[in-house]
Amino acid sequence: MFIGHWAPAFAAAAVSKRSPKLGTLFIAAQLVDWGFFLFATVGLERMRIEPGATAMNPLDLYHMPYTHSLLGSAVWALGFVAVLLLLKRELVTALIGGAVVLSHWFVDLLVHRPDLTMAGGETRYGMGLWNHPAIAISLELGITLAAFLWYVSKSKGPLLPPWILLGFLLLVQAINWFGPEPTEAGLALYLTALASFGIAAWIASWVGTSRRHIDDRGLAGGGPRR
Repeated sequence: MFIGHWAPAFAAAAVSKRSPKLGTLFIAAQLVDWGFFLFATVGLERMRIEPGATAMNPLDLYHMPYTHSLLGSAVWALGFVAVLLLLKRELVTALIGGAVVLSHWFVDLLVHRPDLTMAGGETRYGMGLWNHPAIAISLELGITLAAFLWYVSKSKGPLLPPWILLGFLLLVQAINWFGPEPTEAGLALYLTALASFGIAAWIASWVGTSRRHIDDRGLAGGGPRR
């Protein structure tokens, strides 16, 4: 799953005016992948290219206990909750952000071959939808578009920024699906992934500053924010 990880970010931004801003939620949605690629650069977690690993990509994600175990993802989520509590002083806001971080593991569970663990042990989990491209593509596009449209319908502001964001997401997803496959796992691959996450979060931050939840009247709504 790639852009499908940002579906929970859109959904969280839509569900409540107390949710973190969209840019923060975009960081939350891919936080464990940020961690994985940073850890991979120093060898704490590891991947390799195995042609035919799945029908949709050649990634053999064979050692990622600190980010892609359920326990590891939960620790990242709790850390994110703690940071948001320090910055925002709002428990609901922090818990929504943490839930988006934790969603990453469950979304991956749908598409990964068995390479996810509960706590870094030998038993591995994954439903393997990457071996069924028609289903995986439909699922990824479906949940992303549904969550995006829900976000747009539950927020107000100029329409151009969110559609630019969606266009970027679809572009990088098309490259991911139909571009040349990587030939080796190394720094160039890791930095490319991190750059795509960073650009997406930057655009999402711009979108989040231009729109607000329809239940948030703010100063322009004729009364105090509740």
